[in-house]
Amino acid sequence: ELCVYLSLKRDSIYRLLKNNDLPGHKVGKSWRFQVSEIDAWIKSGKAGE
Repeated sequence: ELCVYLSLKRDSIYRLLKNNDLPGHKVGKSWRFQVSEIDAWIKSGKAGE
């Protein structure tokens, strides 16, 4: 769902997570995201870096 929301490929999402560039929370083997954190990340301008 995040791929669609951000218009990014899955590999890009994982690369951002690996570099700690994307706010997310790992729960077991899965990643969880809060829309408010993703929106704040986009508004902060870090999404374009």
